[in-house]
Amino acid sequence: MFCAGRRAALLALAAGGVIAVCPAIAQQVPQPGSDYRLIQPQPVSASGRIEVLDFFYYGCGYCNELRPRLESWQKRKPEDVVFRHMPVLRRESWAPSAKLFFTLQAMNAERLHGVAYASYHEDDLDMRQESVIAEWASRQGMDAEKFMSIYRSDETRQKVERARKITADYEIQATPSLVVDGKYLIEGSTPETIPLLDSVIQLAREQRAANK
Repeated sequence: MFCAGRRAALLALAAGGVIAVCPAIAQQVPQPGSDYRLIQPQPVSASGRIEVLDFFYYGCGYCNELRPRLESWQKRKPEDVVFRHMPVLRRESWAPSAKLFFTLQAMNAERLHGVAYASYHEDDLDMRQESVIAEWASRQGMDAEKFMSIYRSDETRQKVERARKITADYEIQATPSLVVDGKYLIEGSTPETIPLLDSVIQLAREQRAANK
């Protein structure tokens, strides 16, 4: 038997393995700088619950890798946690991805979130082209004319500009990034990302309780 470091322990747990962990290690909380990065606190619009924001770009391979893990996590997330996706605008070429997300959201078609990822990474579609997006929407059983009307609308444009501002406000430097409670930022996609997310949520929960 041996005592493992926190990262090794999380990797083993994520893989379903068994590992002996020293009690002192097991009780450690996530550490700023190594496990997460503290950002300037941002408003949390979650009605008292802990907010988790998934900052993503459909064309990001690491986001696509993290997506199924996040979907599994959403099925068991705690009752005091609310989860939302937020498209990242780090460059202008990412705007069509954000417009696609907000259009799906407006049409109550967020069930196609995973399909949108597959269109980028499996079907290799050039989703920057409006003609490609219109045809894609039609293949998903949607009214392509209505879809494109929302896609091109001022309302969608305003949402994209807001996402651009949020990207800057939350200091997003890479995708995927997960922000917990408006201030704890976790970057990247590894087998330990979801166990780390759970640990940071617990940290946020404990700090909320301590501040009451």
